[in-house]
Amino acid sequence: MPICDHCGNDYDAAFTIDVPGRGSGTFDSFECAIHVLAPTCDHCGCRIVGHGLQAGERIFCCAHCARQAGEQQLTDRTA
Repeated sequence: MPICDHCGNDYDAAFTIDVPGRGSGTFDSFECAIHVLAPTCDHCGCRIVGHGLQAGERIFCCAHCARQAGEQQLTDRTA
């Protein structure tokens, strides 16, 4: 059975995700895939699962974190 690259679980329903330029990984859950593949907020360190905000090479989970890090021009997307 495939083994999760993050937690080592041996799971018959594991899946593989290919990321251009980063290779591929095998995971037993989306949770494990997020821990390995999702970027982290440059301010608070949480995993960014949604769109996030980017300023140059820096990425943030929300406008609040961007402002706290000195990026005043970024705003959250609202409908």
